[in-house]
Amino acid sequence: EVQLVESGGGLVQPGGSLRLSCAASGFTFGASWMSWVRRAPGKGLDWVSTIDAGGSIRNYAESMKGRFTISRDNAKNTLYLQMNGLKSEDTAVYYCVRGAYPNTDKPASQGTQVTVSS
Repeated sequence: EVQLVESGGGLVQPGGSLRLSCAASGFTFGASWMSWVRRAPGKGLDWVSTIDAGGSIRNYAESMKGRFTISRDNAKNTLYLQMNGLKSEDTAVYYCVRGAYPNTDKPASQGTQVTVSS
């Protein structure tokens, strides 16, 4: 059974930083492309970033480029998202999912809430 457990969210002021983590189990993480997606209040899912299985190919949505960094540790079966320069519009529930955008799984985990507010 695929399990993805996100953590690291919280309340942060504009301009601040957070590092999200996603612990994966139940599948061959080291052979899987992975992505982060998010859902802002009252809106649909937005793609954030994708990383290939080896960690050398990283793609970002335009509004995240230069602020967010996706990475992974295949030895720990863990995906990360370093978020810097956070803005109020980054407020959302963040999910990690298997696959490469746009062919990702749908989120099936609880996600982690990120709130950017002063």
